[in-house]
Amino acid sequence: MNPMTHSYFLTVAYAGGGFHGWQIQTSLRSGQGDLWKALRAFDPEAPMPQGTGRTDAGVHARAQGVLIHTVRAWDPYRLLAALNAHLPKDIRVMQARPAPEGFFPRQHAVAKRYIYRLGLGPAEDPLLASFRWHLHQAAPLDFAAMAEAVPPLLGTHDFTSFRCSECAAKTPVRTLHGIRLIPGDGCAELLFEGSSFLMHQVRILTGTLVEVGKGRRRPDSLGAVLAARDRTQAGLTAPPEGLCLEKVWYEARWGMGEPSPFGERD
Repeated sequence: MNPMTHSYFLTVAYAGGGFHGWQIQTSLRSGQGDLWKALRAFDPEAPMPQGTGRTDAGVHARAQGVLIHTVRAWDPYRLLAALNAHLPKDIRVMQARPAPEGFFPRQHAVAKRYIYRLGLGPAEDPLLASFRWHLHQAAPLDFAAMAEAVPPLLGTHDFTSFRCSECAAKTPVRTLHGIRLIPGDGCAELLFEGSSFLMHQVRILTGTLVEVGKGRRRPDSLGAVLAARDRTQAGLTAPPEGLCLEKVWYEARWGMGEPSPFGERD
């Protein structure tokens, strides 16, 4: 990188329904592409912004961490305002701060939190439909059974059964720190925290747990599904609109937010 450039770390939020994922596309709209276009509106030589991680088409983000470089120094708030002035309303820079030299959000992230939101009840709320997977069911989900199914999934495992066939990750081994089920009024949230996630991993885990909640799978069956290392043994892939990247923790040495409650990398 040109030593004369200035580095900033952005927290970016977007409603994923209008995007074909975070990663820039040749002809399709992406979060990375929109942000780069906004940046180049006032800094034409700026290199492509670098995000913490890819989100699938239709998946939302509240805390996509992004590193950008600018030719001149900016007051962080003025930079935030300048970018938002050139961005569509479904993507926004929520925070901006100077980034330390050598910091790269993708390489230095140590944990992430995703939330999958479910809509429950006899009818779908039209004001929330873009941000939930509504389950039309005659009987309520068995939350106790879903919670009982979680423990075998926690820890470090080969999650081949819970990744899509197109996943290009070098290894299917991931560490899942926690899964929490939070019931609400006509809704429920599944909160996933882990070191990193495979392509569609959270959505497949959600789809499988929903099948447990509907009584279509035994709550004690997920250990065997995990051990099978076979995608066909797990449940359906939940649709993207219920999923949101909510939080990212980075290595504490960079001072980019609070330290991870799960510790640093091994």
